[in-house]
Amino acid sequence: MSYHFTKTIDLPMDKAIEHVTAALAAKGFGVLTTIDVSATLKKKLDVDFRPYVILGACNPGFAYKALQAEDKIGTMLPCNVILQETGKGRVEVSAVDPIASMQGVDNPGLAPIAGEVRQLLKQAVDGL
Repeated sequence: MSYHFTKTIDLPMDKAIEHVTAALAAKGFGVLTTIDVSATLKKKLDVDFRPYVILGACNPGFAYKALQAEDKIGTMLPCNVILQETGKGRVEVSAVDPIASMQGVDNPGLAPIAGEVRQLLKQAVDGL
């Protein structure tokens, strides 16, 4: 089982971020955090790295259900979605597969929640 869903889109990074954020919102996810990895690596290590952004996406209803089922599940929230430039005007978008990431949690009550979140994230990525 792969731990992510991936699709490449033909947009520059700034437009890709807007497009992905809108696709996530259409499935009930908000973006809580945006981490510009390339800018952080430049600032902290003075190295150049391809444009790479991590969006921390959260669906509040499912986050609430997961927190009720497992009080430490916040260590695995939010769901990360990455965007990385693969060529001029092309961005690869990958989202974590919640089922794969929660396999290490011994709580059968999380499986249906992870399954529903997986379906929504996959739909968001597939629909880009």
